[in-house]
Amino acid sequence: MHDLVIRGGTIVDGTGSAPFVGDVAIDGDRIVATGTITTPGRREIDATGKLVTPGWVDIHTHYDGQVTWASRLDPSSTLGATTVVVGNCGVGFAPVRTGDEDTLIRLMEGVEDIPGAALHEGLSWEWETFAEYMAAIDRLPHDIDLAVQVPHGALRVYVMGERGANRYPATPAENEEMRRLTAEAIRAGALGFSTTRTMVHRTADGDLTPTVGAARAEMEAIARGLKDAGSGVIQWVSDFHHMEEEFGLIRDLTTIAGQPLSFSMVQADVIPDQWRELTRRLDDAVADGLPIKAQVAGRPVGLMLGLQGSVHPFVSRPSWQEIADLPLDEKVAAMRDPEFRARLIAEMPLKDHPFVNSLAGAHRKMFPIGDRVEYEPDPSTSLAAEAERRGVNPDELVYDALIADEGRAFLFFPMHNYVEGNLDNVHAMIVNPNTLAGLSDGGAHVGAICDVSLPTFMLTHWCRDRTRGPRLDLAEVVRQQTSETAAAVGLHDRGVIAAGYLADLNVIDFERLELGKPYMAYDLPTGARRLMQDADGYVATIKSGQVIYTEGQPTDALPGRLIRGRQPAPEPARQELQTAA
Repeated sequence: MHDLVIRGGTIVDGTGSAPFVGDVAIDGDRIVATGTITTPGRREIDATGKLVTPGWVDIHTHYDGQVTWASRLDPSSTLGATTVVVGNCGVGFAPVRTGDEDTLIRLMEGVEDIPGAALHEGLSWEWETFAEYMAAIDRLPHDIDLAVQVPHGALRVYVMGERGANRYPATPAENEEMRRLTAEAIRAGALGFSTTRTMVHRTADGDLTPTVGAARAEMEAIARGLKDAGSGVIQWVSDFHHMEEEFGLIRDLTTIAGQPLSFSMVQADVIPDQWRELTRRLDDAVADGLPIKAQVAGRPVGLMLGLQGSVHPFVSRPSWQEIADLPLDEKVAAMRDPEFRARLIAEMPLKDHPFVNSLAGAHRKMFPIGDRVEYEPDPSTSLAAEAERRGVNPDELVYDALIADEGRAFLFFPMHNYVEGNLDNVHAMIVNPNTLAGLSDGGAHVGAICDVSLPTFMLTHWCRDRTRGPRLDLAEVVRQQTSETAAAVGLHDRGVIAAGYLADLNVIDFERLELGKPYMAYDLPTGARRLMQDADGYVATIKSGQVIYTEGQPTDALPGRLIRGRQPAPEPARQELQTAA
């Protein structure tokens, strides 16, 4: 008997091939056969009328703290992910010297909007080196697999101390030490190295991150660390304000390291055509034989504006400070007072909140959330359009929206990827063969963004529900967030439903698949908040042959492990690749 047989499902195997109806047999942690399986299973799942896909491989998350204190990497794992990569954007918690812990917490809190109190409470700091950090992760069982990357911010502070945190240039000796430690971490099992060079990323104190403006010599030394290790990937975030210089740098680093690099690409309102220039340079680099990809999001990078969250349009009004620290119910009660309402709406914002003020007047990009979030909303449904129809101040509508549902409601604000009021440009990004599905930011921006549901959205919106433009092929979308993302970071043992591959699978009721509305949970250490999102339609999620979720509810199984370094394809697949070559 097989350990598990999934019977009669429509298999979307992760290669981009046409779906087919069949069975999947699993023994231990591996798929052993697909097609018509006559041998019974000790456990069987009837997948008739359901999709059977590989588990999602999410290469851009920020569970760096959560992996040390929690066994469940939710909400990624509850939304079909079976592998996540952490340590992105140059922030993380190793290596670390005693006394620098708060520096790394303030960095993570500022860049990724993860509550500092939760990090102080949850992190044990039982490590110094990156290898010791991985060992600490390994001691805790998890529901899904995870891989880690060396964060440039932590590396720089470890080597340079306060000078590194304050963005002083590294000396040649310090560059060589960063090179050595990078190679050491990758040999110990780190999947790669990450950095951020964007002015948007700030510490909780408002300072630029330690890695912004890091000199070419420093970056080249770290790239040589990857070359020394003979493995690893580079994950890159940049404003690309100095396009020629910055893109030239990533081309050179890819050549020096001899390893793949991916960078984040979005369409920003202030530079709406930059993504086109980046795409042109990316395509040229790939044509020149460089293994460079752009990570893109399949929907707007969207803020959830609400009283429970980190940001909403009234945060910068003077009268808001009177109620800012009140419990939610008292806050809502105060806002229902007509005098307070009139005063708050009439006030001019304070000038020390530039980010809030930049979105406060952008009512054309504020959308109410009904039974579900419409991630490609018609501009005619914005609060600006509704205010114009009613002949009222749009702030009146914002105010009403924020106090709805006893203050638990949110407004959707598509911050990036929505300049034209549709996802046509995102479609162009997705179908480019040199892009990767990414930027879910699972575990991060817990007070403002909930894009962790991107893989689910890709199926529901792009493959089934979209009405404002062309849809995408289901098999291709599944490939993009399984075998393609896995291969991009060197995990060739997963993302495909075929004999020899890891038995990481989703059984999905596609007709019923639906994302719920984001909501605020208070379950981080110290009771800190985080945005969460659920989905209906995941009949079962299977990790390494064990069912870890059934209809969104956890089982007792915790088969996930820390992935140490690149993983080879199973033998039959390697033989096929060699034959093709």
